[in-house]
Amino acid sequence: MSRFIRLPLVLRILTIALIVIFIFGWLVHLIEPDNFPKLADGIWWAIITASTVGYGDFVPETALGRFTGVVLIMTGAGFLASYFVALATAAVTKQNDFLEGKVAYKGADHIIVIGWNERSREILNTICNGTDSHYVTLIDETLESNPLAHKNLHFIQGRANRDDVLLKANIHSARKVIITADQNKNELHADMNSILTLLAIKGLNHKLPCIVEILTAEQSENARRAGADEIIQTNLLTSFVMINSITSQELVNSFLGLLNQLDKRKLTFQPASEELINQSFLHLSQMFIIEGILLLGIKRGEETILNPPHPFIVAGEDQLIVIMN
Repeated sequence: MSRFIRLPLVLRILTIALIVIFIFGWLVHLIEPDNFPKLADGIWWAIITASTVGYGDFVPETALGRFTGVVLIMTGAGFLASYFVALATAAVTKQNDFLEGKVAYKGADHIIVIGWNERSREILNTICNGTDSHYVTLIDETLESNPLAHKNLHFIQGRANRDDVLLKANIHSARKVIITADQNKNELHADMNSILTLLAIKGLNHKLPCIVEILTAEQSENARRAGADEIIQTNLLTSFVMINSITSQELVNSFLGLLNQLDKRKLTFQPASEELINQSFLHLSQMFIIEGILLLGIKRGEETILNPPHPFIVAGEDQLIVIMN
């Protein structure tokens, strides 16, 4: 009995309804064996009667048989109606839980974006509308429901520095995490919150690549110590654009126009293959431009060299910074 009580409400109601239908089907088979020669005929009649469909292919003729039908309608129809209501309620509740971020993500190889703001909105729109169509999980504690209607976006409501929330986002099977700064906190507190979130993520999955947005320069080193694989200093980028706008408005407009054009292209690193090693940067630039690839510079270790002076020879450990259509 205790096991039956622990079952979901929908299964309990369905079980009771099936038992009632079987009992009344068996009773009408015993009461009127001529009209219901098989037990299956009685059960079929009980199903049709309880569901109030009433095909009329099997009809009790005796007073006792009709009384059995009346009792069945008063009991079985109620249980079936309750079952359908409970089933619909469960479906609506499941859908609401999904929209409100209460359902855990079961997929793998997804990207996790933490924090809701205009930057994360653009990130999510770009990823979800891209040709690769990655699955994305958004974690935020301020939202009450999923803010975007992308089919490959899953929303988790809660604080991203809590283990249960990260596990609900399936942190162990994720591909990458992007942590954006909390717009509801001041810059220092936002950075501290981002670093705390980073520590929680690395504690659960230390191999997971993490990109962290840091607002204050003094917290960049702390984020690196906490395990950040890449740090984005948005205030530094904003300051660069604003300072250059003082001296040259046209330069800033061109820079922003370049960023807009990069939206449909891919800025990436390309390892130097064997046939490219010991080649000059000038020669590679001319060779790549024929293929529709723009060679911007070289990443050599921790140093990034844009448009190096001629002659510049590509080494084996270099990575080419290219823009591909």
